[in-house]
Amino acid sequence: MTGPADGRPDATSVLLPGPWTHRTISANGVGLHVAEAGTGPLVLLLHGFPQFWWTWRSQLAALADSGFHVVAPDLRGYGASDKPPRGYDLPTLSADVAALVRALGEQDAVVVGHDWGGLLGWTMAALHPRSVRRLVVLSMAHPRRLRAGMTDPRQRRASAYVLRFQVPRLPERMLTRADDDPVADLMQRWAGPEWARTTDFAEAVDRYRSASRIPQAAYGAMEYHRWAARSQLRPDGLRYSRRMAAPITAPTLQLHGELDTCVLPSTAYGSGRYVAGAYEWRELPGIGHFPQEEVPDTVTSAITDWMKDPVPPTPR
Repeated sequence: MTGPADGRPDATSVLLPGPWTHRTISANGVGLHVAEAGTGPLVLLLHGFPQFWWTWRSQLAALADSGFHVVAPDLRGYGASDKPPRGYDLPTLSADVAALVRALGEQDAVVVGHDWGGLLGWTMAALHPRSVRRLVVLSMAHPRRLRAGMTDPRQRRASAYVLRFQVPRLPERMLTRADDDPVADLMQRWAGPEWARTTDFAEAVDRYRSASRIPQAAYGAMEYHRWAARSQLRPDGLRYSRRMAAPITAPTLQLHGELDTCVLPSTAYGSGRYVAGAYEWRELPGIGHFPQEEVPDTVTSAITDWMKDPVPPTPR
């Protein structure tokens, strides 16, 4: 569906059909749209930028078939979820997801996060440890490791796109203009070469480009990046960094593409120093920044095995 005035998609455009259901759940003062499937232990799938819940389309069905209650929300500011003017800092966003666990009637969940969803997973595990039974992080370093990684000129170059997002209003216009294509440009740059040549990749780009044009969605996406950059020397950012030094006790699996050009493997590697519980690092050969879409079966199997393994390994 499109908006009546300017032809832009509205929030209903992300309510895509499939072996899942859609609903909106109130959590931490915002309405979060979720796609969900299956019954059993709760698994939360948290997306990144420039995506929405649909990035987990393969895992939603497969994990549900394996005996789990799988919930993929649109994060605050994305898709069909509420898009308030503020609240795009990681402590607030992690409180959103911890509240979602409670709103779903559970005390904890297996939390799986990609990109910004990975930052939320790390943050939840440190600030809301009782909400995270196990953690799986894709394509994202621990926040303190990511901050330290900015001393590497290669990671600074990889993250230079964030500087463009700091200019008020301009990035939002770029993301919503019909004659510009920053979503496709970033995804082409970050994706592994095999997936980037497929029709599935082209469809994903179309989906994410359209979702970025939902009114206020571009603003929300930019506010994530603006808080992350501007808070580095502000009291709230320094306080967050100190809190993230808390050891993570949830068993943690970290999956990272060998060819990730957004968050370099060398930046993400070493995140295990912040995990006190069982931890495993797996680098995926030939894969870029989007493992759950590039090799969905591999990611689904890794998540399933990690959730069902009673005594995870502890190598770092």
